[in-house]
Amino acid sequence: MLTNRVNTLSESVTMAITSLAQELKAEGKDILSFSAGEPDFHTPQVIKDAGIKAIEEGFTKYTAVDGIVEVRQAIADKLKRDNHLTYALDQIITNNGAKHSLFNLFSATIDTGDEVIIPSPYWVTYPELVKYCGGNVVEISTNDVAGFKITPQQLRDAITPKTKMLVLTTPSNPTGAVYTKEELSALGEVLKGTDIMVASDEMYEKLIYQGTFTSVASVSDDMFQRTITINGLSKSVAMTGWRFGYMAAANTALIKATKKLQSQSTSNISSITQKAAIAGLNGSADADIAMMKEAFIARRNEAAKRFNAIEGLSVVLPDGAFYLFVNIKAITHDSMNFSKELLARENVAVVPGVAFGSEGYFRFSFATDIDSIKEGIERIERFVRQIRA
Repeated sequence: MLTNRVNTLSESVTMAITSLAQELKAEGKDILSFSAGEPDFHTPQVIKDAGIKAIEEGFTKYTAVDGIVEVRQAIADKLKRDNHLTYALDQIITNNGAKHSLFNLFSATIDTGDEVIIPSPYWVTYPELVKYCGGNVVEISTNDVAGFKITPQQLRDAITPKTKMLVLTTPSNPTGAVYTKEELSALGEVLKGTDIMVASDEMYEKLIYQGTFTSVASVSDDMFQRTITINGLSKSVAMTGWRFGYMAAANTALIKATKKLQSQSTSNISSITQKAAIAGLNGSADADIAMMKEAFIARRNEAAKRFNAIEGLSVVLPDGAFYLFVNIKAITHDSMNFSKELLARENVAVVPGVAFGSEGYFRFSFATDIDSIKEGIERIERFVRQIRA
């Protein structure tokens, strides 16, 4: 009854574990979950007020498929102001979250047999969407020793005549790794003279703790022409449930193609979300972003210190995002079993590294309060002592 396409898909492990943790908590169990990639802060009031105003003014009808002019202009202004990228309005489209952006992008560009290069650890959705569209995933493995970043030589070795696209994520989910301008420029040199596109997922760009953020498309004109910039407001201003993502590309025909696809699937994103998003894009919520960022820094430092004090565990201090990718190789290479036993014995939910294409790690989200982080790591330490005994 079901298609081969949907049968090849795997359920998102992060969402599955988060749902299981919520179910166990509803049953009365004392669950501490560090699995979800979701800020624990409320959406800033200025954004909520813009959404409320849109409702009260009756802005509840269909809009243009790619988004109202005002929100696309706000995106264009943001990209120019923050990322030094200049896009026309017909080079921008709004989507129901960045996951929708990626689905539309891959659907419009990946044919059966096309190869997509994806560095691992990777966000769980990338390979699943590529496979759904008939493409083949080519993984480039990285590790904590390499800072979880690929080298130009690794990229060069992975390219074949079938390579259609490279997926880059900076800052990274799940590692928090951030590529420097120099590193991105070096990767760009490898791509010169090819037709390979670059999908740049920059969802965590506002959550940078060391150094500065560089947008992939900004490092050279060649990279600008081949890069599709994907971003949104879920992480930076805690708008996960609002579902606001967007895509920008110099290739106007590509954006037009994704618009055509969207017109036959979801049509426009929520009209109310579009109005609210303008306040998240134009700088009105910058003070809220700064507040959240400071809290994440304190949590990151505390969590990393505690993990590195546990015998058998280690973690590299991430430069961005709100995750720690904890190395458990001194204990086990079976991250799935480790995570299942941790949840069963200590009521702590984390995501196994195998879900991100890297065995021997687990992802720990520090997008929660500091007391829960301390208690959670104490439980993890107790669990580790038990299995090492």
